[in-house]
Parts: sequence; structure tokens; C-alpha cells
Amino acid sequence: MIPVRRLAAVCALGAALAACGTSPAPRAARPSAPAPSSASASPSDPASPSDPASPSDPASPSDPASAEPSRAPTLAPGPAGLTPVFKNGPRTLGKTVALTFDADMTADQGPRAAGGEHFDNPGLISALRGLKVPSTVFMTGRWAEEYPAEARSIGRDPLFEVANHSYSHYAFTDDCYGLPTVSEDRMRADVERAYTAFRTVGVPDAMPYFRFPGGCYDQRALRAVGGLGVTAVQWDVVSGDAFATDADAVAREVLDGVRPGSVVVMHCTRSAAPVTERAVRAIVPELRRRGYRFVKVSELIGAVRASS
Repeated sequence: MIPVRRLAAVCALGAALAACGTSPAPRAARPSAPAPSSASASPSDPASPSDPASPSDPASPSDPASAEPSRAPTLAPGPAGLTPVFKNGPRTLGKTVALTFDADMTADQGPRAAGGEHFDNPGLISALRGLKVPSTVFMTGRWAEEYPAEARSIGRDPLFEVANHSYSHYAFTDDCYGLPTVSEDRMRADVERAYTAFRTVGVPDAMPYFRFPGGCYDQRALRAVGGLGVTAVQWDVVSGDAFATDADAVAREVLDGVRPGSVVVMHCTRSAAPVTERAVRAIVPELRRRGYRFVKVSELIGAVRASS
């Protein structure tokens, strides 16, 4: 269990964003990447940026997705086909750490973006490139639609991998830091719709990894997205960058929490996490000084598979 002090940032992100209208191992199966069906919602449907989805209808219905071959490692489904959950890599296979960044934007935030609020963080992406830090970006479909050039640039840069953070960033459980919820019969479609958005904006190979909004899930949610071929990715280190104003404090939280195989959750949203870039510029050289090597989530999951 993650210590309460490290959950505080996640709680703050969910509660504060909800209040203001934003949002913050078994033997492996053959890798597969989910592919939304042709019936999945597209950016031109009634829930497009020009006519945002309502909290009760964040995704259009879609038929079950078929799987496409992928070289990305995934974990095997759990009992009864439940979506597998990954939290960290092996602790005994060297000092590796994965920095992950949630690019959050909810389905109904178009007016706020049009009013000048920045849900992206190009300075952070530039810093990661300058520091040569492989990273995994968990992107919502709505974010990709709002920032198509940035999504495409990240998705086509071999330094990064793009993973799924849902289309709407609505919660998959009933009690998730005050976030609006997506109904059980829409959960699968919400994941599929994000993949559709990625392909539409030119992200060629989004990974078969899914991060639940707010990190909230239960057996019902794991069952609802089962069969998509995704591995749910959590974390074992909370950076505390949500709404933080002290970059040094964020850096200390990460440096104090990282262990071999850790997955660190951070954010790629200027309005909600304004000091993340500065924190990263402090975190990266110090972890390298301590002998850590930065990897993408896919490498950690591959290590789990290889050791099982």
C-alpha cells in the first residue's frame, strides 16, 4: 500500500480538478495491442471538442475491439479474464526507474482550453528530450484532440511511448476523488475511443497500456476492459507534483521513494502541475548519480515477463 502522505497529491488532484471541472505476476500472454472497432466514437461524433461529452455520456458505444499483433510486452489476464495490473518492475534486476506523465484533459474542457488554460506542457517534453530520458506518457484522447501536433510529435519520437489514459478522464469507480464517473457499459468504449483519437491525430503505435483515471479501479472495472489486450499500469511512487508550487519538494518526494524497478507518476499539464519541469531537471541528474537508468514502462513489463 502506498503511504498516505504519497496519496495526498493524487487526492488533491482529483478533488481539486473535480471542483473546478478538470481532472487531475502471472505468466505473460502473447503481446497484443488493442484496436478500436469501426463503430468507436470519432472526433466528429456528438462528443467531439466542439460539442463535448456530458459526464453521463463520455463515450459512444462501440463493438468489441479486435487485437492487432504488437511487440509491446503485456501481462497475462488475471482470473476470469480480468485485466492484469502492473505497479513496478523487478527489484533485483538492476537500478531501473520509469518516469510516467499523465497528460490529463477531460471530455468537457474545450471551453477552458479555448479560454487560454494550458493542459499541455511543451517545456517538460523539451526538458525530457534535452536530458535524454525515455518516458511513458499516459494521454487522454481528449488531450490528443486538443493538442494534435504535440501528441503526434510525442508519439513519433522514439524517446517516448504513448499509452492510454481513457478518452474522457472520468472515473471507472463510483468514488474517485470527486471525479465524474463513466458507466460500466461505457468503460470499454471510453478506452477504445482514446486509441481512435490517437490514430486520428497521427500517433502511430500507442502502447497496450491503460492507466485508470485517478488510479481508481475495482473488479468491475478490470472486468469491463478485459479482452482489450491492455495491461493496467499503476505506480509505486507518487511525485506530489499535482498543484505543487515547490519543485524541490516534488524532487525530494521522488528521490526518497524510488527503488529499483519503480514507476513514478507525474503530470504533463501546466495548469495542474506547474513545477514538474523544474522538478524533473533536479530528479534526473541525481538519480543518474545514484546509478539509476531511466526506462519506459514497456521495459519494466518486459523484465517481469522475462523473470516469470
